[in-house]
Amino acid sequence: MKKILLSAMIAIITLTSCHNENTAVNTVETMKTPQMENFDKAFKSLGDPQNRPTEEERKRNTSELNDRRKALLVPASKELILSTGITEAELTRKTGGDMSQIIVWATQIYMQKSDEIRKNIKSDK
Repeated sequence: MKKILLSAMIAIITLTSCHNENTAVNTVETMKTPQMENFDKAFKSLGDPQNRPTEEERKRNTSELNDRRKALLVPASKELILSTGITEAELTRKTGGDMSQIIVWATQIYMQKSDEIRKNIKSDK
């Protein structure tokens, strides 16, 4: 009887510790805002076969994204910027509608929010 009770207690402790690990891992993902997730997805979509650079684009051998690929990132970038309280008018005024500036600004916001999430997780531990 004592062996069964001891085994049950060990099993419960093991399951509880595994559950706590999963909770900590999931916290990183759950702390991302929907706008951050969309921004992630937009960047990941650049790797999709239909969004990869064409042969001609590769021949130019530039590190900068072309307008076709930038256009894939702009909607999610704008969404992320606007989620910070910036108005559409202010966004247009500061970037002049330049896709590169919009993407760079959104990337800065994304990095800042990611740093805040990491700091919050470290302070919770």
